[in-house]
Amino acid sequence: MPKLPDYFGPAAFGLKMGVVVPGTDLNGMVVSALRKVAEDDFLGNTDVICVTESVVARAQNNFVSVDDVAKELRNKLGLKENGKVGVVFPITSRNRFSMILQGIARAVPQGEVIVQLPFPADEVGNQIVLQEVAETLNLCDGLIRFEDLKYEDCLHPVTKVNYLAMYRDVIESQGAKATIFLSNDPKMIMKFSPDGVIAADIHSRHNTRKKLLEETKNCITLQDLCNQGDSWSEWGLLGSNMSSGNKLKLAPREASEFARNLRDSILAATGCSVEVLVYGDGAYKDPSTGIYELADPMPVFGMTDGFHGRFREGIKYKYVADVCYDEGKSVAEIEAHLAEKCHEQFEHNHIMTEGTTPRRVEDVIASLADLVSGSADAGTPVVIVKNILR
Repeated sequence: MPKLPDYFGPAAFGLKMGVVVPGTDLNGMVVSALRKVAEDDFLGNTDVICVTESVVARAQNNFVSVDDVAKELRNKLGLKENGKVGVVFPITSRNRFSMILQGIARAVPQGEVIVQLPFPADEVGNQIVLQEVAETLNLCDGLIRFEDLKYEDCLHPVTKVNYLAMYRDVIESQGAKATIFLSNDPKMIMKFSPDGVIAADIHSRHNTRKKLLEETKNCITLQDLCNQGDSWSEWGLLGSNMSSGNKLKLAPREASEFARNLRDSILAATGCSVEVLVYGDGAYKDPSTGIYELADPMPVFGMTDGFHGRFREGIKYKYVADVCYDEGKSVAEIEAHLAEKCHEQFEHNHIMTEGTTPRRVEDVIASLADLVSGSADAGTPVVIVKNILR
């Protein structure tokens, strides 16, 4: 396959690869695939090699069990088997949180798990209660109890799952009592006198924990669980996924080190100087459901140094072209003017960049890679992005 012609702009291609299992030499596997890409003259300097976090963590054998979560939670919060643990603002997800909740409940099999959910949606846009229902709810003591809601009012618009009922069943399956309510004030959990609290949200976890620390010192985040030991990630349980055999796959650990090592291996094998990133969920919002896809703590778990401080930005082509046309410039003159302006630097608030809000380039590329690879049957855990770095 010949390299892309000059008239191509930014483009992303999924690279088909084999199955990755614990212990796989992922570095060697990716290099072997890219050596073929280079032989076909399709790999070049400044290309970006994107590797999904899933295969990095799997190759690292980065798994923990539900029992591991329960044991660590008891240690971190000093819980007894008949204790009470509060869980504030978890997202509603079978893949992302149901097994974590199982571990939490297993930590207090003779006690109680109190789950506080926000409304009408969680932090990533999953509907918890219908908007029209939320507008009519009577806040008794500042909260809404699960028992006061109709089953059909809490059905997710896509999965049709009532996550409040599902979370109740998960807790009770471990022998614990389930108390579930809705409130947007994180301090409301303290009305139930928990022995310890988990700020279980993702992006707003630090702010939630800060507010909870005003009421109790026994408070942690999901990032504080499973962040040490034989299997661990600096992200703790953030970014974890349900796996088989009553296990959770953690986010990859030290992903930037993996990215740097892979970059060096690619350079040695192909002579191409590329950048590498390890990506998770893309940062975009589904306009039809309102669901914000970023259930990972960030789109990029690790990357090489060439991304630092770089933004996806530039002049507003359409605006500049319109101005030039109104000034009577020809098409050739407009194109020459645009080519000249592309090499100039402008402040973020300059009129020439109007409408092109700067975004970190690694977040844009990770989101693009996630859209290309998806999470279904594409079989492309490595994505090559070309012509986006200059």
